[in-house]
Amino acid sequence: MAKTSSDASNIFLAAIFLFLGSVVLGAQAKNVHYYDFVLREINVTRNCTTKTILVVNDSLPGPTIRVQKGDLVYVKVHNQGLYGVTLHWHGVKQPRNPWSDGPEYITQCAIPPGTDFTYEVNLTEEEGTVWWHAHSEWTRSTVHGAIVVLPQEGSSFPFATPDGEHIVVLGSWYKEGNSLNEALEMELSGGSPEEPHAAGYMINGQFGDFVQCSNETTHHFFVDYGKTYLFRIVNAGVSSDMFVSIADHNMTLVGMDGAYTKPVVFSYLMIEPGQTMDILVSANQSPGRYYMAAQRFSSEDMIYDEFPHLVATAIIQYSGNYSLTSPPSYPNDTLPVYHNYSAAASFNQQLRSLGTEEHPVDVPHNVTTRMFITASMNDVSCPDDSCYFGDYKDATAVNNISWVDPSVDVLQAYYRNISGIYTADFPDFPPLMYNFTGDDLSSSLVMANAGTAVKVLNYNETVEIVFQGTNLVGASAYHPMHTHGYSFYVVGLGLGNFDNETDPLVYNLVDPPKVNTFGVPKRGWLAIRFRADNPGVWYWHCHIDRHMSWGMSSVLIVKNGDTEETSMRPPPSYMPPCTASNSKDKLFGGTAQNLKSDI
Repeated sequence: MAKTSSDASNIFLAAIFLFLGSVVLGAQAKNVHYYDFVLREINVTRNCTTKTILVVNDSLPGPTIRVQKGDLVYVKVHNQGLYGVTLHWHGVKQPRNPWSDGPEYITQCAIPPGTDFTYEVNLTEEEGTVWWHAHSEWTRSTVHGAIVVLPQEGSSFPFATPDGEHIVVLGSWYKEGNSLNEALEMELSGGSPEEPHAAGYMINGQFGDFVQCSNETTHHFFVDYGKTYLFRIVNAGVSSDMFVSIADHNMTLVGMDGAYTKPVVFSYLMIEPGQTMDILVSANQSPGRYYMAAQRFSSEDMIYDEFPHLVATAIIQYSGNYSLTSPPSYPNDTLPVYHNYSAAASFNQQLRSLGTEEHPVDVPHNVTTRMFITASMNDVSCPDDSCYFGDYKDATAVNNISWVDPSVDVLQAYYRNISGIYTADFPDFPPLMYNFTGDDLSSSLVMANAGTAVKVLNYNETVEIVFQGTNLVGASAYHPMHTHGYSFYVVGLGLGNFDNETDPLVYNLVDPPKVNTFGVPKRGWLAIRFRADNPGVWYWHCHIDRHMSWGMSSVLIVKNGDTEETSMRPPPSYMPPCTASNSKDKLFGGTAQNLKSDI
């Protein structure tokens, strides 16, 4: 039967609509990747001692996720460990989707043992290197890995394409092994100032040549003479700023925290916990072996030296025929010593955003919300004789409030309007102004208030935060501040007390570095700016986990905009439950069976 002209027109229109629909979907299409992360305990031998630790997919560090800018990743986490855990996608904006951000008691409760949970990781703005790690207690000491975000299809690096790539993950080693969180909880609950301390540092899960029982497993990076390599460096250390240097080789910094920087040549790096850096290294020396060395930068006063003085090493090894009888060259002249404050400051002062047409700078100029936040060491009261060591315990605080984790995550309480979980009264200024960086500060300034106070922002506000370090209890130090859900521009930093009249006059509003983690200098200040265009519940905290555990953190709640595209997404069909048996006070004991041995 012949079709009428009306039928033919309808078919033609339908074909047009289908074609246009496919064009729209094609324009929105992205590569989708699927990963399975299996968390379980294994036996690992380091420094002549075997410990049981929790890892992902039987490896330390865990697997590297490789994507292109604009890709979407689903990571199904199978928790076969002994206690609850969460994962965070550090440096990933996660637009409108805090449900997959991961910090325990902020956007979710822990994934119980024997269950699984799928995270959606949306790489929309990031390009370069970011990373993932556990975000419950100090589990990230062994549960972490890199995320490589390549330029999207049709784009290229803003520098000559390197001949090869190497991943460098700096890590911490704790003698407590899989009992680390239990030891941490015991110290925190009893008010002890002696939280667990790292026993040493590692490069790609190995100590290197200068630690007992380790030189047979030192990590090697193999290179060819005349070629240039992109080294992607992640500081996954729990509580340590690190100096890094390569013997007889310069390093050109080209990226940081998932964004490109103006190229700067360094003989050493100062990389803070949580930061990532992309560096180019030319293999232009005589074929041989050269140490990459990493040691702690301790920003505490020089009288404090209760930290590992071990140097982690890996070996840059050239291909070719040459003698291996002599030891690798060591960066004696370029690796700064532990307390070299001026080396750390000099490094940070040279950082700039790339600022090209393809990678523009967008610093907010018309600020609508200004905050001045002190970051300090404090004491808090111990209610009902709960501390073994007296009526108060060591703490940290921001604007004199020491964060206390709630019983239900803040995101769920906000979304479901559950009262009594948090208060929306985090102050824009400290309760008292004083000589923050002075010596011999009054003991009356030391006591802080424990609480769960958050800051609420309207959608699209432009925000400036000045973080002011203090010298309370004589414990000034670097505080690498990390924001979830946002990168920010570092528009200024300096020593001493911030002057709100003169210091803004020297802000860099042209090409400041765009990062997600940056240190408040010892006895100094840090000024950052960002636009609150990502609705949701977002944690911010010092990325020295000792300070975070003591309370140096809070939450930004960014309200919805006027449209669906500017509003927080609804929750997925399943979120891990906030139950008593899954709380941070309940570690799942027992002995792991059939443990895999040695990685």
